Amino acid sequence: MLILSRDTWQEIFGSIQKNKARTIITVIGVLWGIFIYIVLSGAAKGLDNGFEERFENIAMNSMFAWAQTTSVPYAGFKTGRPIQLKLGDVRTLATRVPEIQYIAPRIVKGAFGGESGSVVYGQRTGSYSVYGDFPVLSKIAAQKIYVGGRFVNEGDIKENRKVCVIGERTQKELFGKYIDPIGKFIRIDNVFFKVIGIKKFEDGGGFGDDGDITIPFSTYRKLYNTGDNVGWLAIAAYDDADVIKVEQDVKKVLKKIHKISPEDERAIGSFNLGELFTKISGFAKGLTFLSLVVGIATIIAGVIGIGNILLISVKERTKELGVRRALGATPSEVRGQIILESVFLTLIAGIFGIILGSFALKGIAVASEGADIPYTNPTVPIPFVLGALFIMVVLGTLIGLIPAQRAVSIKPIDALREE
Repeated sequence: MLILSRDTWQEIFGSIQKNKARTIITVIGVLWGIFIYIVLSGAAKGLDNGFEERFENIAMNSMFAWAQTTSVPYAGFKTGRPIQLKLGDVRTLATRVPEIQYIAPRIVKGAFGGESGSVVYGQRTGSYSVYGDFPVLSKIAAQKIYVGGRFVNEGDIKENRKVCVIGERTQKELFGKYIDPIGKFIRIDNVFFKVIGIKKFEDGGGFGDDGDITIPFSTYRKLYNTGDNVGWLAIAAYDDADVIKVEQDVKKVLKKIHKISPEDERAIGSFNLGELFTKISGFAKGLTFLSLVVGIATIIAGVIGIGNILLISVKERTKELGVRRALGATPSEVRGQIILESVFLTLIAGIFGIILGSFALKGIAVASEGADIPYTNPTVPIPFVLGALFIMVVLGTLIGLIPAQRAVSIKPIDALREE
């Protein structure tokens, strides 16, 4: 076989040595193309992974809505009227916005600049934010509870149980290292609550921090006499729903319930996490596509350069090729050697480009570890890398056909006369 022939490889390396500078410069062009593709694709994947990891505990198609004050007079009400969300709003939204899969009313004492709840265990005291929540919240934002504990359930809501789930920091500050809080009682604003779980804090899982305490919403209402008031709504739409439209519909319904002008953009505040995810995902896909376009364009330019180098090589080796043809070399053997040289140079450039790109991604990963940015594991899937390498080999073969055909077209008698 031609590819296993020692003479073939000697001729290939001999040809490369005659044009060292031009060959190296041309190979760098191909190498740079796949290097750019690897780095840009890996960077896009790292951004995508980072956001998925940062918000892995919360539903991708979710949003939050809360009430503020009106900015437009409407239905006899003046500007600046404070709006208060109610539990009844939850049932109305669930009925009128069918794209909503889960909706969780929430309320809190202590967050957003308010006065925290006073918490006591034995001789230790502390101030922590106290949340009133329903079990459905765990469907929207995952509640990671340590083994042995649990989150609030429907029984807690129906029976107004005085139970609570505490944060990691609350556990350390009130109980220390050696006391298991599960089953113990703490005083929250002078009312005893039984600890039923310890929540692992995950940054990016919504509001709150590692010191928060969660109690049943129904118990919160009685403890702080809040009636049907709701602080804000956490909403998750179905996966196939347009979360931007859901946000618009939620605001429209809430405005109608609370007699707010349809033109009032300030009365109902919202944050659409689903829209953010869509934008980030679109940006990552755009960056991946850009890397593909730029990488392939650069690779093609480099491969064309290899073809030019081989054309020059064929011209310089005209007499040598004539001698080979005169000695019995077939056109397919001559053609195969030129194509093999083209593929070899392309493959070597591609492999080195992949290696350098991998090192670059590793450097980016290390540099981003200490930074407070959603960026994780910038990698390119192996099939994508192999696919890029395959495309390079195909291009190398195709471009090698041009100088190969030029070499075959040289008549032995004309080549021997070449000076």
